[in-house]
Amino acid sequence: MQRRVFISVLGGAIAWAARPTPAQPGIPVIGFLNLGATEQVGNGLAAFRNGLSELGLVEGRNVALEYRFADNRYDRLPELAADLVRHQVAVIVASNISTGLAAKAATSTIPVVFFGGTDPVQAGLVASLNRPGGNVTGISSMNVEPGAKRLGLLHELLPAARRFGALVRSGSPLLHDIKAEIEAAAATIGAAVEILPVGTKDEIDTAFMQLAQKGAEALVVIPSPLFSNRRVQIVTLAASQKLPAIYFARDFAEAGGLMSYGSNGLDAYRQLGIYVGRILKGEKPAELPVMQAARFEFVINLQTAKTLGIKVPPTLLALSDDVIE
Repeated sequence: MQRRVFISVLGGAIAWAARPTPAQPGIPVIGFLNLGATEQVGNGLAAFRNGLSELGLVEGRNVALEYRFADNRYDRLPELAADLVRHQVAVIVASNISTGLAAKAATSTIPVVFFGGTDPVQAGLVASLNRPGGNVTGISSMNVEPGAKRLGLLHELLPAARRFGALVRSGSPLLHDIKAEIEAAAATIGAAVEILPVGTKDEIDTAFMQLAQKGAEALVVIPSPLFSNRRVQIVTLAASQKLPAIYFARDFAEAGGLMSYGSNGLDAYRQLGIYVGRILKGEKPAELPVMQAARFEFVINLQTAKTLGIKVPPTLLALSDDVIE
């Protein structure tokens, strides 16, 4: 367990990071399809480039990137994916399961490499993890299923709590499965959970008002690019209501959130770059098994716990990978 004091938090993407690289004749172009906005790419894109460089591929030298951002609008994904196909990119990188499904629907020949937070077989993206088949493979963090794990960690911190809230992204094709999983997890600890689907920043504000009205004692935030983009808003609302919350990425804990549990996103993006590089060098996506993101992190912000008047038990501290003091 590492302990460190955060003096400052680096946030936001460098503007030039997401500018298209002019393609030189004869070099492959990677299409980068992202559900979020340009400013959400941040350090993930740098990690992706690092993965490419491990195979000798450098943007602007022997490979180019063409970017498409949906600004958190699922309805834009089909056209953006089709646009990359029209540009005849060599590979399409899909930033999550929804973008992967859009890319798969747009082409059956261009390789698609996704980074997904849920089961890609259940979502219909690949035939199996070991033998994906077709033109799609990628990195899976299984970052939705740990919703039960997150609820369990909150329960260990607050064993007397019996009313939980779960913030989920409306419009997600996996909303039904997410709801079933988190409700089943709540039932095992004898608790009730209020599922709150939201799709805009204003709906996030409304959801927190509903949590207060329903007497929620703690909150689980389910993975979504929308929530990543609005993490300061969400952490601030949780703090204003003195609502203990657990999130899916360490960025939230670094921004003042109480706890986070999820895959190491930067390592997953680096692996994504490596997989894209292997495909550009001749390997077929059908023969590359879907890789499981191996590194998960549990982060506790002790400063936030103190502000909330919560004493973190030693057993929970022992499980943590990082403690912010």
